[in-house]
Amino acid sequence: MTEYTVNLLWDSEAAVWTASSEDISGLVLESGSLDALIERVRFAAPELLALNGETQDTFSVCFRSERYETVYR
Repeated sequence: MTEYTVNLLWDSEAAVWTASSEDISGLVLESGSLDALIERVRFAAPELLALNGETQDTFSVCFRSERYETVYR
């Protein structure tokens, strides 16, 4: 089974999570909620893979998230 990696990054200025992938061409999404973004990726990824000529019915996605915050005392 093929595994695709999706990077989830927090944009503190825009207050949204963004999703992108080097493995899934065209995947660029954003959402204010991490859970909602993951759900959006789950629906968009199969469609984008089909548009890119991938023919697999089943695949796995590795979600990698990063969030950096400035902390004050």
